[in-house]
Amino acid sequence: MPADNHEQIDYWNGEAGHTWVAAQTHLDAMLSPISDALIRKAAPAAGERVIDVGCGCGDTTLALAACGASVWGIDISEPMLERARARAEGMEGVAFSCTDAASQAFTPDHQLVCSRFGVMFFADPRAAFANLRTALSADGRLCFVCWQAPRSNPWVSIAGAAVQPFLPEPETPPDPKAPGPFAFADPGYVNGILDGAGFAGIAIEPLETRLRVADTLDSAMSFLQQVGPLSRALEELDAADRERAMTAAREALAPHAGPDGLKLGAACWLVSALPG
Repeated sequence: MPADNHEQIDYWNGEAGHTWVAAQTHLDAMLSPISDALIRKAAPAAGERVIDVGCGCGDTTLALAACGASVWGIDISEPMLERARARAEGMEGVAFSCTDAASQAFTPDHQLVCSRFGVMFFADPRAAFANLRTALSADGRLCFVCWQAPRSNPWVSIAGAAVQPFLPEPETPPDPKAPGPFAFADPGYVNGILDGAGFAGIAIEPLETRLRVADTLDSAMSFLQQVGPLSRALEELDAADRERAMTAAREALAPHAGPDGLKLGAACWLVSALPG
């Protein structure tokens, strides 16, 4: 029986989902170096049947379909799927469903299960990946990208370290493997999940790049307050502490802004596997 994923479902169908829709164009542009690397690694072929897990607003779904594949984008966020459907209007070979990949019933006739940052939020990741494995044909493959640790991602860690002194101490130490963007930071943990879910031929490769976070420092500050881990942290602060925290974050990021915008390093794991 899959673990209850209602917290993530509620979160991504609430304000967070609408915020990501509003930031869709910005996010797709920022993440394009990672998206391109994922598509190259996944290598979808014309005529293949593909599932895009956690497809969000559909950027990777459309990229996979542009290679000639028939793509089924699935996500738990109806606001983001509404945007995805609008972007794919009139396209053949593209479909979207609002469903939880951890519990969706699949048939074993897909050659590729792919995801850009959509698989780190499962309440029971081993069970979820075991379910995803049932979607793959015998010659199918899994390919996804996930974040390395925050300390390896200056695009989030620089501002995060700056605001840390203003945040309240948690009552209990946070679980680094709890559902969230950095839950798969430990490659050994990821390998164990996939192995336990019945996958074989597991490969976890580092992917390092630079992200153009924003055109200007002002737009970067606005963006970071709305989307990503920093936005969640700032929600815990009152107005005065929030303003002081954002001043500290701005001062930390300012040296990295230039004529070409704010560009910062990013580090991911590019993961591939075969059904065992």
